[in-house]
Amino acid sequence: MPPKSSFLDKVLGRIGRLDAEGLQTVVQRLASERSFLETLFNTIEDGVLVVDENGRILYFNQAVTQLIGLKASDAEGQLIADYLPELDWKKMFRLDTQGGQRVVRHEFEVNFPRPRFLRLYAAPLDGDAVGSTGLALILHDATEARQKTFEAIESERIQALTLLAASVAHEIGNPLNALHIHLQLMEREIRKLKASSGARPSGAASRRGARTHAMPTDTDTLDIAVKLERYLDVAKGEINRLDYIVTQFLQAIRPTTPQLKPASLNDVVEKTVTLLRPEIDNRGLTLKEKLARQLPLAPLDAAQLQQVLVNLVKNAMQAMTKGGVLTLRTGEGADGVWVSVADTGGGIPQEQINRIFDPFYTTKKQGTGLGLMIVQRIVRAHGGRIELESHVSRGTTFRVWLPLDTRKPRLLGAASPNV
Repeated sequence: MPPKSSFLDKVLGRIGRLDAEGLQTVVQRLASERSFLETLFNTIEDGVLVVDENGRILYFNQAVTQLIGLKASDAEGQLIADYLPELDWKKMFRLDTQGGQRVVRHEFEVNFPRPRFLRLYAAPLDGDAVGSTGLALILHDATEARQKTFEAIESERIQALTLLAASVAHEIGNPLNALHIHLQLMEREIRKLKASSGARPSGAASRRGARTHAMPTDTDTLDIAVKLERYLDVAKGEINRLDYIVTQFLQAIRPTTPQLKPASLNDVVEKTVTLLRPEIDNRGLTLKEKLARQLPLAPLDAAQLQQVLVNLVKNAMQAMTKGGVLTLRTGEGADGVWVSVADTGGGIPQEQINRIFDPFYTTKKQGTGLGLMIVQRIVRAHGGRIELESHVSRGTTFRVWLPLDTRKPRLLGAASPNV
């Protein structure tokens, strides 16, 4: 049996014998206790709600109005499912009806009145009795705790990435350099072979050629040289791709403090376009530049910001087929300047959006999964932020915000905070 309130027990036992003055004393005592409890509930940070067996709100404290946007004036009597549709209320009330000691725990996200991650505890008002008189609900804001968990996970990932890259990059880099040098030597010998295939053979060689069919002709030699050149081109391309992967590894694990200087974001965009224009044209894409006039100078590292734009533009190009439109914009907001890269590709499905900045996660067949991680690190080191908007079959837009005032850089190291 649960412990009973001695005050209520005494009142209930004597209720029939109380006169008007006694009843007034009881009411004043109950009102005092209610005022005390309401003051107590309104000072705690967790939300407290009471709902009846039909799911209608009977009571809520002040914290609830901040967590899920209840209005004190008109929320009483409303259905809790209207405010928290993410939860299966029918199931929770069935558990209450069945009786027994139960505490239900759920975690979910809300976007109103602001994005938060909440943890809900629900328990029957009537304890373990069969039947239902409603639920007591506790709402806890777990956003900060969840953020710290994500930071710890990211820190572990970065440490694992650092160890992996440090142990592998050097071992891969040396053989790649040796292969590259020997491919250049092979190219040189093939050029000599092609040049010699145009000369007529000597008399002795001609006589030897008449006696055997095994010796290749000048035409055969030229064909072999051309085929070898094609094979070498493929090998060089694969070596360059491996070298790019190693470079991405090293850039991902070596946080570099940006050298912030007043610079024009428009100039960085123009230099990036000049660098990538041949590839844009080769893919048959249309480029639109919508750069703001008289954009104020911002403290930034032009070289690192160009690296950000190169990664974003390359991703946009790879997301589109011939005829796609690549749009680069710049602008100014209240807190800084921004640049956006938009494509008309297939967009990013909702289930992938939360993972695209994760190390090694990629939707491309030959991607490393490090490009957007590097973008995030550089933007964070500038004190900026990244916004992403994507619609399946309509395209994706990345927007990079940069502050106009110089802030202390935050590097993505082993113990760095998340975005």
